[in-house]
Amino acid sequence: MINPIVKTIDLGDGRTITLETGKLAKQADGSVVLRMNNTVLLATVCAAKDANPGVDFMPLQVEYKEKFSAIGRFPGGFMKREGRASDYEILTCRLVDRALRPLFPDDFHAEVFVNIILYSTDGKDMPDALAGLAASAALAVSDIPFNGPISEVRVARVDGKFIVNPTFEQLERADMDIMVGATIDNIMMVEGEMKEVSEVEMLDAIKVAHDAIKEQCRAQLELAEAVDKTMKREYCHEVNDEELRKDVRKKCYDKVYAIAKSGSSKHERSDAFAAVVEGYKTQFTEEELGEKAALIGKYYHDVEKEAMRRCILDEGIRLDGRKTTEIRPIWSEVDCLPGPHGSSIFTRGETQSLSTVTLGTKLDEKIVDDVLCRDKERFMLHYNFPPFSTGEAKPQRGVGRREVGHGNLAHRALKGMLPENYPYVIRIVSDILESNGSSSMATVCAGTLALMDAGVAMKKPVSGIAMGLISENKGKNFAVLSDILGDEDHLGDMDFKVTGTRDGITATQMDIKVDGLSYEILEKALNQAKEGRMHILDKILETISEPRPDLKEHAPRIEVLIIPKEFIGAVIGPGGKIIQGMQEETGATITIEEIDGCGRVEVSANNKTAINAALAKIKGIVSVPEVGEVYEGKVRSIMPYGCFVEFLPGKDGLLHISEIDWKRLETVEEAGIREGDMIEVKLVDVDPKTGKFKLSRKALVPRPEAEQRQERRDR
Repeated sequence: MINPIVKTIDLGDGRTITLETGKLAKQADGSVVLRMNNTVLLATVCAAKDANPGVDFMPLQVEYKEKFSAIGRFPGGFMKREGRASDYEILTCRLVDRALRPLFPDDFHAEVFVNIILYSTDGKDMPDALAGLAASAALAVSDIPFNGPISEVRVARVDGKFIVNPTFEQLERADMDIMVGATIDNIMMVEGEMKEVSEVEMLDAIKVAHDAIKEQCRAQLELAEAVDKTMKREYCHEVNDEELRKDVRKKCYDKVYAIAKSGSSKHERSDAFAAVVEGYKTQFTEEELGEKAALIGKYYHDVEKEAMRRCILDEGIRLDGRKTTEIRPIWSEVDCLPGPHGSSIFTRGETQSLSTVTLGTKLDEKIVDDVLCRDKERFMLHYNFPPFSTGEAKPQRGVGRREVGHGNLAHRALKGMLPENYPYVIRIVSDILESNGSSSMATVCAGTLALMDAGVAMKKPVSGIAMGLISENKGKNFAVLSDILGDEDHLGDMDFKVTGTRDGITATQMDIKVDGLSYEILEKALNQAKEGRMHILDKILETISEPRPDLKEHAPRIEVLIIPKEFIGAVIGPGGKIIQGMQEETGATITIEEIDGCGRVEVSANNKTAINAALAKIKGIVSVPEVGEVYEGKVRSIMPYGCFVEFLPGKDGLLHISEIDWKRLETVEEAGIREGDMIEVKLVDVDPKTGKFKLSRKALVPRPEAEQRQERRDR
């Protein structure tokens, strides 16, 4: 007999979320089915009993998968089976991972696998906003040690009102879209995009999200109590040597502190830190080191962390010697590569992005075929992080989750500032050539420069900055850091990225690694970030103050023509014959699609002559022939009784032999007409029944006097 346990969460707007455990996937350490309306998620969690030897970190892996059957669709492609994770699924995994990871105990090192599967949806509610709640609930009903629960919600502002977990339809009308992850007490993660909102408005949205999260966390605590999983498993994944810990600190701390406040460069500092620990190890034999090397490395890392933090909190000195609000030196340039349609280099301190812009036509659109999204993307941003950017000697493999996440943040930062109804498909590629600090924010800045260099008429330029935090005593003593280094991110308590224009925020991403982050600290971080963004934006505008007035010479040229819907078929022709013929004759690329009850035609080429020729042909097809108008047409075929003339693209008319000349002709050739000749004709009639066109050539020349006298005699 199955007796599932169910908890219900009232969202306060007529919708409810149910959490059910004890029915499905009972062999997992924790399993929960989440349902909201027709959206159903199954979240499971399994943890190894022991940690693998030598592991001193949290080996957490989160997977989110959407089944095509959830919405009654077949997967695309030949295999008809779900394959590698889509970008959307990867981004959802990252959202869940970033909220869960900091809350596992520091000394818990067993492998943990979280799997979230979308089994049902009607395409109305957004499942990514529910994945974090489902995963946390599965942990809550397991015996895996976890300092949660957490939940995640999406907050959108629609018509000036905040909506928690909006539908897809509501989100389309929103000017703010953020995802927030939090415990009952603390914010853990924020990510989103917005249309130039203020810092105050963003804080208000976070508070709305946190209020909703608190209710969802309480429901999980009740669920855990109902299944009697409030007590977690015992484990021992670390064996410590307190005397060794004290010895490492005693003999290394002062040396490390001196290096931390020396203001040296990344590699100099790294080499100096390595020399300290290597010097410490010389007191041990090889046999002793075999036993103690891992612990020495761990304790020495703690010494580095403490020295860096104390240096900032006590003296206000950062690893590279800067003040807490100081931005590293910036230099940038544009038009650095002749081949791309736009290019730039942006360097801030020891972080450098080389970005390029490529402009394309409708044929270059990215086709998206996800479970909940079948669409085409006209703006793409691809971020690459090769190992040499940090001096690592290792091969570069395929795109990882990090590249997808960082590229998505930069994409969200820039996309709202692209011109409306822009005819070009845009692709930005950011290659990180150096990295010590936020490379995603360097991508935003380099992307802005490259877009302006390409002549893309951006609404406003965008800049970005990464903020850090060093805090103690639950935030009573803290320092907010502008433009953080890689070590300050790794050893600090916050990584807060903010992008925007001079008038407001366009995107943000925040990860918190400590408890007790107050809204006071968040507000200070946002205001300090604004000052930094403005400084960086000024530096960008010193390099290029506005978009170039025209595209580069080798960029494709595109003209857009809107035609009546009923002419779409005429432009394409049977089997594409007409449109293909126009492309062959003119050398232009022509695409056509139906949008809002009209035909949208894009004509592109590298020269204006080809575009004008193609446009003339299309306009000829869509124009309505008028009796009495004169046209220049091409002789398509010759018959004994006359010839057929294409006087407009796709429109042929009969030029009868009697209408070629005033004198009597036995053959068409007598008038000097051959196939392929271009001749002027006049449309003299349209058969109302068949729609056939009657043409005349003699109507365009004066009637001879002899013909007029003969007609009078005949009368």
